[in-house]
Amino acid sequence: MHDKPLSQLAGHLLRRLPGASHPARRRVGPDRFGLDEEKVLRFTEDRLDPAEEPRFAQEVAEVLPLGWWSLSPRAKERLHAVTEHLGGERRLLEWLDRHPGLPRLTARLVVLMGTLDRYSDDAEVVEALRASRAEDPFPAGLENVLPPGTSEETLGDISYRIDELLFERHTQDATRLALATTDWLRDAARRSAPSSAGISEMRDLMAHLHKDISKADAAA
Repeated sequence: MHDKPLSQLAGHLLRRLPGASHPARRRVGPDRFGLDEEKVLRFTEDRLDPAEEPRFAQEVAEVLPLGWWSLSPRAKERLHAVTEHLGGERRLLEWLDRHPGLPRLTARLVVLMGTLDRYSDDAEVVEALRASRAEDPFPAGLENVLPPGTSEETLGDISYRIDELLFERHTQDATRLALATTDWLRDAARRSAPSSAGISEMRDLMAHLHKDISKADAAA
């Protein structure tokens, strides 16, 4: 994973999940999800067999999108214990990224979701997206996702939809939406004139994330 997206988003990654950006659409699922307590204990005490680690990373990746929607308090504690043992949110994503397949892909999608949430509050970015849609109202791959208008909630809604698709185990759909979104934001940044430092940063980040997600998807 490129270090730039992670360094730009320190403190803005997994913290997005407990906030429940869309509480009216809070998901509720059966409390059968969660990490095995004994395996979590061995991992946090550095006793997990290295041969078991790839499978454990897969299990963490499966739980991550569910973490603050469907897990019981006990299950959330186990996920938190893994996160803290690794050194925090960023280290958790870096650890997942070292494991090809679903762990790496999930980590990179989470980084993108954090980026979209961050740019939701950037008026300059929202205006660039609004101007882009004046020329191309429904960019490729987003026809059934974007509402007619563009507002400060637009990117957050896309982020939520990616998260929802991961929650529903529709990983390929989540990936396609993620790649279409990075294409749109990158194109909007290119069209924006004059291009400010913030818009240029967004263009670069979207280029990095598109490449990272594409590579992870190809190897999954």
